[in-house]
Amino acid sequence: MFNAQRPRLEDLPTTRQLLGATGIALAASTAILVTVVLPSEYAIDPTGIGRAIGLTEMGEIKQQLAKEAALDAAANPAATAGATALATSQPAAQAVVGSQAPAEAAGRSDTTSLTLAPGEGAEIKLTANEGTRITFAWSVDGGHVNYDTHADGPGISYHGYGKGQQSTGEQGELVAAFDGSHGWFWRNRSGAPVTITLRTQGAYGEVKRVV
Repeated sequence: MFNAQRPRLEDLPTTRQLLGATGIALAASTAILVTVVLPSEYAIDPTGIGRAIGLTEMGEIKQQLAKEAALDAAANPAATAGATALATSQPAAQAVVGSQAPAEAAGRSDTTSLTLAPGEGAEIKLTANEGTRITFAWSVDGGHVNYDTHADGPGISYHGYGKGQQSTGEQGELVAAFDGSHGWFWRNRSGAPVTITLRTQGAYGEVKRVV
């Protein structure tokens, strides 16, 4: 018969030790909740740490997009359903005019256009290395949009360059903050379809629609 040696009573953790370990685990989980989960998911940042490391901006865009989607669904469920079907049927990218030369030291230029139904969102990204300067101009035909210019890369889920509401167009120069994907997200806030035309120039790589 196998006889397991029973632990001695003095070898077992005391009630005080168990309570201490539980307290440490609770404090650690609370710290993670306050400094990481709340800023990145809900844009709630009571300590300020989330904004310092870029998590609060990520939470703000998540909350903004969720709010817009909810408003779209409540205001016009049929249009929202049609927008979803349209987004599914559209090709991954719609580059209709302009050169598609490889990215070289002299750069390239592209004109990309896309059409959004009411409530629909879309995103165009360019791949570029840190420090790359991208001259851009985009315009809206048929209404206005909300936009968010941002980037993501290895180990970085969100980096904001700027955003706005009810815009009919923007232009300027985007300087890549790091190696990764940089671009624009638009959502049609008009009551009719709109066409967005984006013109870009610089030493960037791939141009693609990711949403």
